[in-house]
Formats: sequence, C-alpha cells, structure tokens
Amino acid sequence: MKNVIHHLDDIDIAILKHLQQHGRAQRNKLAKIVNLSVPSVSERMRKLEEKKLIDGYHAVLNAQKFQFDIVAFIFVEVDNSSYHAPFVEKVIQESEVQECHSITGDGSHMLKIATRNTVSLEKLLSRIQSWEGVKKTRTNIVLSTFKETREIPIDNEQIETEA
Repeated sequence: MKNVIHHLDDIDIAILKHLQQHGRAQRNKLAKIVNLSVPSVSERMRKLEEKKLIDGYHAVLNAQKFQFDIVAFIFVEVDNSSYHAPFVEKVIQESEVQECHSITGDGSHMLKIATRNTVSLEKLLSRIQSWEGVKKTRTNIVLSTFKETREIPIDNEQIETEA
C-alpha cells in the first residue's frame, strides 16, 4: 500500500477538535458549530473514520470511583528481540495494563497500569517478572496527575494515510 496525502479543510479540523474534547457530541450540535447540515457533518465524519483519522469514541471512566487507586509506570527490560512478540501478547492479556510502549533508554518497554492497591500491584509485578525474557522491571507509582489527555494538536492541513 502506498501513502496518500489528504488535505483537511477548516471544517474537518473544527470537527476533529470538537470531537477530541466532546466525543459524545451530537451531530446536530456539530452541524451548528461548523455551520453545515447534519447530513453533511455525518458524511464528513464517515470520511474521517474511513481515512482512519478517528480511531473510536470512548467514555473516560473515573478510575478512583472503581477503587483503582494506584496508577504506575513499569519500565521493563526484555532480554532480546526474540522475546518481543511473546511479551506483547502477555501484555495484551493483562487487564490492568492500560498502555504498552516500546521505548529507548532505561528498559525496552514502558507499561502504564491501573490497579486497586499495593497487593494487586505486587501480584501484577510478580506475573510480569515471571514472563520468559523479562530481565528486570522498575516501577514508578504516580502520586498525583496534573494533565492527562489523548488530544493532539491538529492545526496542520495535511495528513498522510494508507491508500
């Protein structure tokens, strides 16, 4: 597949910016914001989804209300690249792992986890440390969070997608 450059106009950008902040936005409200009809907004959103510019619409739950009181970052060092795929498969199966990133620097992967308490954190760490190829882990517990977002700045007018 080859990559294709698409031009985003001001209306597409306005729709995407609004959806980043208000994922449940009703199409009639979006239509008023961008001064288009509801069918026009629906068509634009469909095209943005087809281009894979929108990955999905999600509710953000308050983890503490569900007694997930600990958020931590676990830096994992996997022995070598032959363990990469099995490690990722194990990570995908762990419901407490919210994010997994291959990284440079200290370790080979960084996991963001949400867990209920120190007992559940210890059990999770024990499981991770038992996986084949895991050489070591280093855990940083989050004390407080001042900013957490998935929004990205989208002021540019061109994006690249696969054709």
